[in-house]
Amino acid sequence: MLYLTLRHYEYICAVSRHGSLSAAAEAVHVSQPALSAALSRIEDHLGHPLFLRRRGAALSLTPQGRLFAEKAQMLLDQAAQLEDPKGAGAGQQRLVLACFSDLAPFLLAPALKALREAMPEIEISHRACGFEPLITALTEGEADLAITYDLGLDAAFSRAELDRYVPHALVPPGHTLAGRSGLTLEELTKFPLVLSQEGMSLQHMLGLFKTHGLVPRIAHRADSLELLRSLAANGEGVGISYSLPPGGMSYDGKPLCAVRVSDPAAEEPVILATHAQLPGTSLAFQAHEILRNVLSAGRSELAQADHHVD
Repeated sequence: MLYLTLRHYEYICAVSRHGSLSAAAEAVHVSQPALSAALSRIEDHLGHPLFLRRRGAALSLTPQGRLFAEKAQMLLDQAAQLEDPKGAGAGQQRLVLACFSDLAPFLLAPALKALREAMPEIEISHRACGFEPLITALTEGEADLAITYDLGLDAAFSRAELDRYVPHALVPPGHTLAGRSGLTLEELTKFPLVLSQEGMSLQHMLGLFKTHGLVPRIAHRADSLELLRSLAANGEGVGISYSLPPGGMSYDGKPLCAVRVSDPAAEEPVILATHAQLPGTSLAFQAHEILRNVLSAGRSELAQADHHVD
């Protein structure tokens, strides 16, 4: 005989969606103490916690809890279909795709299109953000998959490499570097640089120089890719970027030349990340396989855009 009922699964999914006992209790029409007691009994029965409980913070799913909630929602959707085959139960399943903000203009729209074509019955949503919010979204179960650079992720996440990109030095046409076909990190230390302000991006770039025993001169730390490109185009320093939007112009209409950084260590993989050991029947696993095939197949085209760790 099964211990857990569909009502129990509703409790888990409600807390997963709302992130708080009070909101979840209201959604499933029970008192907060009753919901809290039910969650404890469920976790005791399963033998492991489903939620992380931190004083003053919203409840967040453990990796095991995230997988359990995903399966529970699938079970509830199937039950809804049995009761009403013409109802909306099949359309209640959701996937959230996160994408690093500077990769998003290049990769997010094709990824969403591929998912919607392959999984038309699933509600697909997205978020474009920096490294730290992206990692938090994955860790706390707010996102199912992420397209990003392999920075800041621990062993709890699986990685499927989609491509590898190299940084470029961005300079105005009259700059001494403008006619070069390539240059090294050591050569870049002779010039003031414009780097990203984004924490992990900045650490990554500084780490590249440090690995070679080099100390760069930083003229500016830009809050966005286009500000970085504008500063470089206006002669405020040599911009360093993994992204290379087409057109060779900054937003303020100034021309830019891009020179490839030739150090092999500067290559950075673009990856599709998700929690390790996803069940093969889960929506996230299915989406992972779809995106890996679609985005890897188009890597030669995407590589022409190059992307940047900001």
